[in-house]
Parts: sequence; C-alpha cells; structure tokens
Amino acid sequence: MQNPFLSAEWRNLLMINFQADPAVLQRYLPYRTELDTWNDTHYVSLVGFMFKNTRVRGLSIPFHRHFEEVNLRFYVRYKAGNEWKRGVVFIKELVPKYAITFVANTIYKEKYATHPMRHRWEITAEEMDVSYEWKVGRHWNHLTAKVDKAPQAIAADSEAAFITDHYWGYTHMGVDKTGEYQVTHPQWRIHRMIGYSYHVDTAALYGEAFVPTLSQQPISALLAEGSAITVLPKRILS
Repeated sequence: MQNPFLSAEWRNLLMINFQADPAVLQRYLPYRTELDTWNDTHYVSLVGFMFKNTRVRGLSIPFHRHFEEVNLRFYVRYKAGNEWKRGVVFIKELVPKYAITFVANTIYKEKYATHPMRHRWEITAEEMDVSYEWKVGRHWNHLTAKVDKAPQAIAADSEAAFITDHYWGYTHMGVDKTGEYQVTHPQWRIHRMIGYSYHVDTAALYGEAFVPTLSQQPISALLAEGSAITVLPKRILS
C-alpha cells in the first residue's frame, strides 16, 4: 500500500441527510463518475466532525493537529474494470485554518473555505451532546445533536451503511479529468439519535441552487463515532 498523504482521526461525525434533486448535482459530477443512490433516492449530507492528531506525509504541523470541519457532500460511484467504487464529492469543506485550505485547494483541488469555527462535546453517563458551529459573516451556523452515549453496530444494507461506507473521494478537475483518492478506515459504529437541529446560511455558502434542498425536512440524521483514517495520494482519471 502507498504511504498516506494524510493520517488523522475523524471523531463524532454528525451527518444530517437530505433528498437531492439530481439535476442540481449533475453540474458537480466529476468525469467518469455517476450519481449513486440508496432506495432510488439521491442524498446530500451536511457533515460536521473533528480532525484529531493530524499528520501530513507523516509530519505533525504545530497548531494544525486538531480542528473542526463541516462539509456538504453527495454520493457517486465509479466503475473500475468490473468493480464499482463508491465515493463522495464535496460541494464545499469548511475549516478554521487558512493553511489547511491552501494545501487542500492547491494539492487536492478541493473546494475548502476558511471560517471561524468551534465545537462542544458534553458527555454524561448515558447521553452525549455534540455541536459544531461556524461563522458566516456576523452569524453563527450550527449542527447539534443529542444521542445515546453507547454506540451500536451499523446494520448491513441500511441507510447508515450507505452514508458512511464510501471509501473514495472524487474531484472535478476538468471536462475530461477527475481526481481519485482512497480513504481507509474500519466500519464505524453509530449512536442512537435522540434529537438534532441545524441552521445553515445556504445561499451564502453553497449558492441559491441548494436552498430548496437544505430548506426541506431532512430524511435522517446520524452520529458516527469515527476512527483513525488515512487519505492516500490522489491519482488522475482521464
């Protein structure tokens, strides 16, 4: 296996999931990929989580090891020979560090943006409260959830398995060029959801096209406990 470009831990991934209009997603679809569905439904997910113990090419960069990320993503697949690879495409990824944005946008051609961010985890004997916040202009946006503290295994062929078991990232790099990279991690466990809320300035962050999607009632929400992860170097599909 290749040496990873990045290694870290992704922890307490809060994912709020919406039904998407495939016509909205088509303009972001990388070359040679196609939209993926579960139960004939196209999903987009608003995801908040923590990066912990981050290393880039094995190096730990001071003040850039632990930080929040919030991203908006949708789901695709790519056929390599007889194998379907299931992956995600990011509409935008928000982080609080300018250096992270620069590296991700320059090397991986992703769509990172830098915003003030903060998080809160409160854990009791039986429950856990998780919150991610990011500032857009003068206003704070948020994702919050209350869950059972004890995680449980994800059922095979479930919606939660579809949302979490995408191990490839695909990046639109031109009309005939796509970036592909693999993300490795074990299957995560999830926490039973008690309640959740969110507020997002959709038009300012993602454009008017996503306002109907993120204004509707979510299909579901889940909190995955996360794990150590690696991101392998990107290759170009053309």
